[in-house]
Amino acid sequence: MTSPLWPIRYKPLPDELLSSWLVRLARGHGLRVQTFCNLIFGNQLQVWNRDIDRLGPDWLVDVLSDRTGTPIEQARGTTLRSYEGCLYPSFRTSGSLQWITTLQMFHRTRQGFGMQYCPQCLFEDLVPYFRKEWRVAFITTCSRHQCMLRDRCVACGAGVAFHRGDMGNPQGQHRELISDCFACGASLASDLVDSVESYEPIVMDWLSGISAAVMSGTPSATDLDNLSVMRQLALLLLSRCSTVKLHDHVCRELAVPPIELVNGKLGFESRLLAERHHVIQLIGWLMMDLEPRLRSAWRAKGVRYNHMFKDFDRAPQFYLEIVESFANWRAR
Repeated sequence: MTSPLWPIRYKPLPDELLSSWLVRLARGHGLRVQTFCNLIFGNQLQVWNRDIDRLGPDWLVDVLSDRTGTPIEQARGTTLRSYEGCLYPSFRTSGSLQWITTLQMFHRTRQGFGMQYCPQCLFEDLVPYFRKEWRVAFITTCSRHQCMLRDRCVACGAGVAFHRGDMGNPQGQHRELISDCFACGASLASDLVDSVESYEPIVMDWLSGISAAVMSGTPSATDLDNLSVMRQLALLLLSRCSTVKLHDHVCRELAVPPIELVNGKLGFESRLLAERHHVIQLIGWLMMDLEPRLRSAWRAKGVRYNHMFKDFDRAPQFYLEIVESFANWRAR
């Protein structure tokens, strides 16, 4: 038995996130987001105390698919689980997912700045909405507009929480658009953008190629191997171990000042946009000529042989061969 279709049956927009689609449906029916969710899912199934884009629960996705007449595969494609086998090897419900930004949920609020956006994309949208690729941690720029992404409201500094536009802002005021800041009401959409902060343009071009391959949905085996090695380099660049000084070494090689990284055991995916943009450029520079650049770091004692392998399961063969060539410390 099929469920009756809703009066408003918006379909997901290109690359739209599940949460964005759900908020648009609620508003299309003239209801507050929380009211709409309570009516559809009841009080027992809480929607906004979890990262629904990451988890993509069947009870939520199936209902939206049934009630809007959206093919189930298209509905499932709005979740970050659609990146399984591409950005990360296998899905898990807890802990961080490789290359997926964290929202740092606490009750129904987001304590982090994991929801990025391009102000000009929102400005040009006939119907503003939030994209899946804005949750990919190594994507820090908009390839379409050649500008920096943002991870907060420039007016008040609040993180992005568009689902709270009519239920959680301090003044209790309804926000007209999904692109309005929930906290202060200022529009996140703008044609005034931040230019890309590039250490070396050729590195940004290389990173854009990786991003394009992932967004195509059909990355090659080489792309997947590169992503795996890039993640290992991120761990090394962000290591708090006193004997790992790869970050400072690469900054010297690029003649860029090392930025002050936030203290604490934060993975790449939980870092602020500015930190991720800095680190991903260091990663890109290393990857473009990995063997000699990693060898230079090893010789300069920026990283030890054993650290290059540490916690790196299923390392690609090309990486293993490079690192094995550093086994003889006397050859420095």
